Amino acid sequence: MLDIKKVPFSRYGSFITISQNHHETGDDSLYIRNIRNGDNDFGAVFRIELIKDSGTVPYTAGLTPSVLRLNAEFGFAEFCITERKVLQIKSKGVGVRLIGITGVYDYAVKVEQNRWEVNHSSQEIRYLLTTITGNMTVEAPFKEQRCEKIVVDFLPDSSVSEMECAIEEFTTIYAHRSYLLFSEGQNRVQAEFDYWYANTLEMPERYRDGRLLASYITWSCVVPPEGMLTRPAMYMSKNWMTNIWSWDHCFNAIALAKKSPELAWDQFLIFFDLQDVSGVLPDFVNNRYALWNFTKPPIHGWTLRKLMEKTDHVTLEKLQEVYEPLVKWTNWWIQFQDTDCDGIPQYNHGNDSGWDNSTIFHKGTPVESPDLTSFLVIQMDVLADVAEKLNKDVEAARWRQRSQEMLTRMISHFWKGNRFIALKSGTHEPIHSNSLVVYMPLILGKRLPDEIVNQLVMDIKYKGFLTEHGLATELPSSPYYRNDGYWRGPIWAPTTMLLVDGLLSAGERELALDIAERFCEMATNAGMAENFDAMTGESLRDPAFTWTSSVFLMLGDLLKEAF
Repeated sequence: MLDIKKVPFSRYGSFITISQNHHETGDDSLYIRNIRNGDNDFGAVFRIELIKDSGTVPYTAGLTPSVLRLNAEFGFAEFCITERKVLQIKSKGVGVRLIGITGVYDYAVKVEQNRWEVNHSSQEIRYLLTTITGNMTVEAPFKEQRCEKIVVDFLPDSSVSEMECAIEEFTTIYAHRSYLLFSEGQNRVQAEFDYWYANTLEMPERYRDGRLLASYITWSCVVPPEGMLTRPAMYMSKNWMTNIWSWDHCFNAIALAKKSPELAWDQFLIFFDLQDVSGVLPDFVNNRYALWNFTKPPIHGWTLRKLMEKTDHVTLEKLQEVYEPLVKWTNWWIQFQDTDCDGIPQYNHGNDSGWDNSTIFHKGTPVESPDLTSFLVIQMDVLADVAEKLNKDVEAARWRQRSQEMLTRMISHFWKGNRFIALKSGTHEPIHSNSLVVYMPLILGKRLPDEIVNQLVMDIKYKGFLTEHGLATELPSSPYYRNDGYWRGPIWAPTTMLLVDGLLSAGERELALDIAERFCEMATNAGMAENFDAMTGESLRDPAFTWTSSVFLMLGDLLKEAF
């Protein structure tokens, strides 16, 4: 059983979501939501209540992948998203009340004897409400340009005390004259999830509960192509982070590669579908809009290499599809993010790094950081591999040369005695920081000199970054460390994955597996949160995150293969 207080109820391919709004208001009511507006809008359209004899009754909620069940003293109500635009409800002994969360121009109108349309203009969506068995009453007094309120009661048939209804979302005209039986729809949805679950990465048995949760989160967070979304897209969450960001999608793609390679390729390519002519990728996208004020780090070469390792689905045709976009993305950093022209690209804002408030930015920006240069070294090397496969031998040789030149420049620029540091771009003033981000060059593995690898590994083992639960993003002894400090302390899935992979490539298998094990243990116990308290392992921020789920599954798969 899943926890509706943490995990929204939804399904693969649907924007319909039911969850609490406690993130903003502390409200423990359940809401039917439209999550098309990005994370600036909770998207509530109806608040759900159970009723008996016209009065509301308390309930407890239970959640499985196919059904949300609300149990009350006098009966129950069950909810199932039987099709991607259809939410069906059945109840016994109690009725279901939907209270519209209305705004300007929202109204309800009766269209047939057993059907009402609710035009939720503030959410840019319409709903067709249909009774299948039982009765519906609607209170929707219209004044001037809107209904002052919209209250819909679905009431059980008096003879059998049962009710069944459907709520169908649409934009212009609705599609259905009749609906599946609730039980038939539930069986279909459960079968779909069971297939997904069977095709998630395998893990040691002790992580079984975590695997079920991670599978449900990744499955239920996929939305269909619509608007700006050119492909099926795995949102980061259907709680609050209802977008995809331009590095988060990489981890989801890798986790899908073994068992769902076509969907994995869709996750990887979706941002390149939106790429600007300059080469930059947007920071995030949802079905309505893309944000261009920031971007995210170029881990896409590293990702492509992982995809090629994990599946033969990445054919020459697919490499041809991605080669030029990856070239443009690489060159954008070199051409447009190096204002002092020293050959070392920079971050102009913490958001561009993915480590939004890391302490390498506490002196301001722009900042030259060794993680960015390391990602580009790998990306150039991968471009060389791809160019060779595409018989572009001259380009391949040039990318190999550029990669080696960047690596040499990176070590000379950032390695100071016994550690990597970040620098202010232009002045090259050292930035003294105890952030884990300066250890990201470990992703280069054996391409780093042995003495550098050894020093970085010693620091991770003994300096204090490695807690009982995994890798803190800021050294816990740092004056800037905060338990819930976003990138100033908490454990994050993507940084864990990158460093585990780097340690493996550097030959530090024992440490890599140890970190993977700590993370999987923590996530199984605390859930698939956006991040975690490094000292207690408790979940922080959004408690149902896909890239955490994906990293958990990948690390579990690694442990399964290792032991």
